[in-house]
Amino acid sequence: MPEESTTPDLVELVRRQFEAGNRRDLDAATSSFAPDGVFDGRVAGDHFEGRAAIRSFLEDWFGTYEELEFGLEEVRDLGNGVVLAVVTQNGRPVGSAGHVRQREGWVYLWVGGLIARLATYGLDEARAAAERLAQERG
Repeated sequence: MPEESTTPDLVELVRRQFEAGNRRDLDAATSSFAPDGVFDGRVAGDHFEGRAAIRSFLEDWFGTYEELEFGLEEVRDLGNGVVLAVVTQNGRPVGSAGHVRQREGWVYLWVGGLIARLATYGLDEARAAAERLAQERG
């Protein structure tokens, strides 16, 4: 009888986290983080440590939008716990008729099936950071 892999499918875990975010299920979205996980929003200069701080940030972020949807243009497992996601955010800020669209790269570091670190960058910087991190961990 073949053994089943105990290695989580990191691409699928990222997709599930995005689904939770799009449902505004912040408990499910933040449960993907390790208890001492870190979120570095390098595009905006944000830094949050721990699930509670990350959840608080997400509450504030979602609270500024009447409508907000995250899209995944690309998700790649680079090995060694590193995942690169090309992300779009489309939203309508509270009290506004206008829409905003943001496109960036997210670099995940997964350890034991949980996010140890998530950092956001511009696309080229994200690709370089993800490749460098995967090599360093290899």
